[in-house]
Amino acid sequence: MPVPIPRQRAIPAVESGQAPAAPKDAPSKEAPRKEVTVDNNATTQLSLLVIEDDPGGTTVVPELLDSAGKPIRVRTARNLTEAERLLTDDVHCILLDLALPAPGRSDGDDELAVLRHVLELAPRHAVLALTASGDAERGAEAVRVGAQDYLFRDELDGRLLSRAIRYAVERKRSDTAERRLAEGRVRAQENRRLERGLLPTPLLEGSSLRFAARYRPGRSRALLGGDFYDVVRTPDGTVHAMIGDVCGHGPDEAALGVELRIAWRALTLAGLCGDELLGTLQEVLEHERSDDEIFATLCTVDIAPDGRRAGLCLAGHPSPLVARPGRPARLLPYDNNGPALGLLPGARWPRMQVELGAEWSLMLYTDGLIEGRVGEGGERLGQDGMVAMIRRQLSEGLRGEALLRAAVNEVRSLNGGELADDVAVLLLDREG
Repeated sequence: MPVPIPRQRAIPAVESGQAPAAPKDAPSKEAPRKEVTVDNNATTQLSLLVIEDDPGGTTVVPELLDSAGKPIRVRTARNLTEAERLLTDDVHCILLDLALPAPGRSDGDDELAVLRHVLELAPRHAVLALTASGDAERGAEAVRVGAQDYLFRDELDGRLLSRAIRYAVERKRSDTAERRLAEGRVRAQENRRLERGLLPTPLLEGSSLRFAARYRPGRSRALLGGDFYDVVRTPDGTVHAMIGDVCGHGPDEAALGVELRIAWRALTLAGLCGDELLGTLQEVLEHERSDDEIFATLCTVDIAPDGRRAGLCLAGHPSPLVARPGRPARLLPYDNNGPALGLLPGARWPRMQVELGAEWSLMLYTDGLIEGRVGEGGERLGQDGMVAMIRRQLSEGLRGEALLRAAVNEVRSLNGGELADDVAVLLLDREG
């Protein structure tokens, strides 16, 4: 936290009446307000809004200068309604009389109600609280509530008020930067938690299969997208693998992907597979999604304990690729592809039996791998282009992690930069 600036002495007062009038064409309160930032080394002129109802006349604010010796502009408002109209983007600091009444509150209510109201009205502006001489306790409480500093009404002078304004603006900027840093740390922690949920450690103890995976978020992503995968081995020796993609890229979609992955793992370990498993996952999605139009594609594979055959279910998802020694890599059959989860109530997902053989590599992927563009035109890589790419990379001797890394890097290179969609790829290998 920024260290509070020690008060050199109480800041003096002057009589009222010399503040320039508010401009007639000041924007209305409905105008959007931007983040208030000030660089005292630049040409930006500091601006002060004084909110004070002085029964003796218009408040006098002495000539105020910024650190470069330039005048600080002053506007005055006699009440909060007028202040709201004058609170435009070019105001950097507010000098608020704590004795002003807050809207809708009686004298017996919170004595800092007017300050709380202004802080809600202008959360990005620096605020200096103005209080009666000797009322230091109220001033200190104002700082605890959110003001940058407090001043005594009858002890102001131009030099110290100018300095207080500059310090308040800089302190507010420092507080804002620290808040953003803290928010960034929280977002990073959220990313890591989501990543652990979306990209889990596979449960393959006791299996001879080798596992590799790669995940790459799409561009301009604050959080991970909706791609997810998992691999587990059940007590009977069957290895179950899954990869899926929730439509969209926001935090809600990422969280839904985590929920679906966890649900898949729990249901698989409980003994469900095929159509029964996907039907239950669809119920989970329908209950947990934030919008009825959200859906998820899914590919599940269950590999028999002997490793030579597998069951395949596709829910609107691209078919896996299989590579065997002496044969070109190809896609597994996908003519019985069922609909994506969340599209059709009561849908069915046929389970296809496929022969794998004694030695093979099985690659599951999301559509981010095939939907990148090829060159400067509008043509996309597609499944055929991906199959050709993997065949060439296998012929170059690439396997496991190296194969996946080369595939994702080449797709990105063909696209001319970062991919618009997230990419998840997993690979299972069995040696004969």
